[in-house]
Amino acid sequence: MNLFEKIFNYQIISRLDDNGTFMVTSHERAWLKTMLEHPAAKDAFTAGTLEKLVSLLESDPLMDTADHLVQKARSREKQVYHPLLRTLRRHIMAKEAVQLTYGTKRGSVQEGHAGVPYKLEYSMVKREWYLLWYHLRRRSLMSTKLSKIVSVSHQAIAASKYECILQEISPRRDTRKFEVVIEILPDYNRELSRILYAFSSFEKDVAYNADKDTYSVSIILTGNDSDYLLSKLRFLGKRVRVVKGSYLKKRMQESALKALKLYGELPSEEELSG
Repeated sequence: MNLFEKIFNYQIISRLDDNGTFMVTSHERAWLKTMLEHPAAKDAFTAGTLEKLVSLLESDPLMDTADHLVQKARSREKQVYHPLLRTLRRHIMAKEAVQLTYGTKRGSVQEGHAGVPYKLEYSMVKREWYLLWYHLRRRSLMSTKLSKIVSVSHQAIAASKYECILQEISPRRDTRKFEVVIEILPDYNRELSRILYAFSSFEKDVAYNADKDTYSVSIILTGNDSDYLLSKLRFLGKRVRVVKGSYLKKRMQESALKALKLYGELPSEEELSG
């Protein structure tokens, strides 16, 4: 294990995190200072937060991108940040209802629909932000792209009614989630940081079995992100294996069989059953 693997070792980071300590390198500070000069920073942060960050980084240098980054021709860029994120997050934190005007797939516009915003989710596959919200008139859980929302305004709602709606939403929400457990093969423990980085965008928990010298990663997944996780598993190859999650196991087996068929190395039925 080299020096950098030791610095970013999961066990060290988790202990620092338990003590409320967060490590920031000089490169990360320089990157942040450079990003704060982007026009989108004014939408991403409140004026007070932005002013505080700029003040804290005043003595740090800007990242020198001239000699290190070359911009290639690209397709139309999709912004990860959306201007409505902060507004909707505030409504969720304040436990407020909203009036939404949003567009549909067919191109029509739905005006003034009252609902309770529940959660903001980002799809790594579609690279889109979604708002999960409860439609008060239809009494159903909705998922709407932020890019389709035209306007958001405050809607009065009694605190007791809001709590009742949350209790109704939670069971429905839980049915959309499932757990996947991925085991890191012991021969690749030295690559732990790299493997965990591949799963950095997922809600996860890491456990270590000292007897087997094996790390396992439990990931809470929604159906929308299954394909994205599959792409990460294929990228990691023989370093990991799925030990819980029948759907992912089946998809990984299909991928393996297609690869073997391509090279004329199909296994026998006995080998597959084994």
